Amino acid sequence: MPVMTKADLTIPPRGDATREKLLNSSIGVFGRYGFEAATTRKLADAAGVNLQAIPYYFGGKEGLYVAAAEHLASLIGAHVGELRAALQNRFAELDVEGRQMTSTEARGFLTQMAQRMMTLFVSKQSESWARFIIREQMEPTEAFQRIYGQIMRPMIEMVRRLIGTILGENPASEHIRLRTLSFVGSVLVFRTAHAAVFAQLEWKAAGPRELEILQRHAAELVAVLGAEKGDRP
Repeated sequence: MPVMTKADLTIPPRGDATREKLLNSSIGVFGRYGFEAATTRKLADAAGVNLQAIPYYFGGKEGLYVAAAEHLASLIGAHVGELRAALQNRFAELDVEGRQMTSTEARGFLTQMAQRMMTLFVSKQSESWARFIIREQMEPTEAFQRIYGQIMRPMIEMVRRLIGTILGENPASEHIRLRTLSFVGSVLVFRTAHAAVFAQLEWKAAGPRELEILQRHAAELVAVLGAEKGDRP
């Protein structure tokens, strides 16, 4: 029996690698062509795998589509997971103590979230993700439920609680729900209207200078929350 080295332990099994290739490439294929036009041949060719790998690992195109949505949710989650966990732990700690988060602390968390998401949205990596999600927004399927349930809803609810804290209102109120959606939209526009944003700003790419500008802009979006009430940070 051969002895496994440390290097061997870091190499994923061939089957896992094939499955991963399909998941990563199918997000772009489904996003570009839609479910119906994304043939199994296109999906397999994009991944560089045998056509039979799709039914073998996912049971068919439908199974791959849902799995791709879950994979997409995990990819986005990886970018905000640490911050989301820190915020969840802080909320849990305050709930146990029976205290409310201060407006200043809420603004700090919200600024970090907006900066992180804005940076992600102007990246090339998120381009294929956006196509997939936008298609699901227009015609929701089971895949949308996976993305919304695993990433979008938890993040929106956290933002809602933070904005409710900043404005001193009930996070469950219709007013705070609307304010939250408007805030999220002001961040999402950097991906959903990516071309228009870059055209207006006369940017060719998002380099260090542009990212620094976006970081400041995200902080300003948070700073003006509650300004109409004279509640400046």
